[in-house]
Amino acid sequence: MRRQRSRRAGAECLAPYACLGIVGLSLAAAGCMVGPDHVPPRPDVPAGWVGPTGRMSLAPEEQAKLVQWWTTFGDPTLNSLVERAVESNLDLREAAARLRQARAARGIAGADLWPTVTATGSFMRSFAGGAGLAGGGGFTGGAPTPHSLFQVGLDATWEADVFGGIRRNIEAAQADVQAAIEDRRDVLVTLVAEVGLNYIDLRGFQQRIAIAQRNLTAQQHSADIARQRFQVGFVSALDVANADAQVATTTATIPLFESAARQTIYSLSVLLAREPGALVEELSPTAAIPPTPPEVPLALPSELLRRRPDIRRAEAQIHAATARVGVATADLFPKFSLTGTLGWQSNKLESLLNWNNRSWSFGPSGSWTLFDGGRIGSNIDVQKAIQEETLITYQKAVLTALQDVENALIAYAKVQENHKALVDAVAANRKAVDLSTKLYTAGQTDFLSVLIAQGSLFASEDALVQATQTLSTDLVALYKALGGGWEDEAAAALSRAAAEAAAPAPASKPEPAARPKK
Repeated sequence: MRRQRSRRAGAECLAPYACLGIVGLSLAAAGCMVGPDHVPPRPDVPAGWVGPTGRMSLAPEEQAKLVQWWTTFGDPTLNSLVERAVESNLDLREAAARLRQARAARGIAGADLWPTVTATGSFMRSFAGGAGLAGGGGFTGGAPTPHSLFQVGLDATWEADVFGGIRRNIEAAQADVQAAIEDRRDVLVTLVAEVGLNYIDLRGFQQRIAIAQRNLTAQQHSADIARQRFQVGFVSALDVANADAQVATTTATIPLFESAARQTIYSLSVLLAREPGALVEELSPTAAIPPTPPEVPLALPSELLRRRPDIRRAEAQIHAATARVGVATADLFPKFSLTGTLGWQSNKLESLLNWNNRSWSFGPSGSWTLFDGGRIGSNIDVQKAIQEETLITYQKAVLTALQDVENALIAYAKVQENHKALVDAVAANRKAVDLSTKLYTAGQTDFLSVLIAQGSLFASEDALVQATQTLSTDLVALYKALGGGWEDEAAAALSRAAAEAAAPAPASKPEPAARPKK
């Protein structure tokens, strides 16, 4: 008899949980997802670029260089700076923290699909005296005593996602994760471009300092010649004054270049998350401007949509906004929940878990908002407007990306023409300086010709350095506009695995020949 009662009691206890599982599975199977489904946008982009693409390559193997475009300059110092910046830059670390936040938020959203089980426990000590009871006649049932009550139990609640509001929220959270991934990639693209631009600017300032010092030496030499000719009475003091003025003017430009170079080093140090003076010793020695490669990889406009992280982020934001329209729409429909409790209570701790002291409850519940003053409808309108805003943001991102590439293409092409003309100008001005100096020394021309020739040479050499610097910085701008500087980790892993699988197996070592018997 006791065994039968125990079996009935066990079945009685397990019945609510069996019902909970059956009802839950049936509701999940019958569930639907309200709201619009995300459809990736397909913007109209041109088939090719308007700007000149003379030194550009559309070959896929060349486009792979966009991942680490800075290596195409062939400058080990630049490569080192970029690697260190990627490891330590604070903006990149902030973006990584935002990505972790988005992933944690996705975990919070996903938890709503599962039941919530809470363990409870309490102890209460109570006392109720009899004085003043029974019409003031006093307590007649014996002396009152304190009373103890021990309670433990489990409470479970599960909301059935019948209309997909929770699943839409998870979908939105997953899209937020993707947006955070693209945001980090966008920060990475900007970071490596900033390192490249600052490094090229630094080398440009150093070259301008070297040119100014070289021209200053030549101008000082001319001033000495003018001074010697004045001392013997061949020329007037005007030549000496003009020569000294030119020397002073050139001298005045050098401190400005030195200040700009030092500030650029400070900027590079901060990009590497270092104190401003950390790289002064390393980067102060003068070096050449990194030369541009002979050929530049160029993706088609259609490839730009998959390459630019800001466009990819904007698409993920559209996805998240579309899913949140479904979250808001689900509030129009009723909500169903299953709740259950299982507990024990006793006035003695040792008998608390006695089977006869149990209590349980189980049952479904539902709620449906019938009137809320238009709150749900207004929230749906808000989410639809946000979705429209994200779509407009995406369209702007696409147009801005196309403009960035076209701007970089035309600038890079025209500065090449400018650079070529300045090379010819420098060669002609050097010849003019040599001729004018020789003629002046021989007394066949005035000093004004020397001043004009030296001034033109200094200006053209400085302009050539600036053009060389601009040529490299415009190429960096093109790499940035194309979205270069990041790699899809999953795709890269698949490519490496495929390459390893296709690689021929290493040849087995031949077995050593048997030693001849003695």
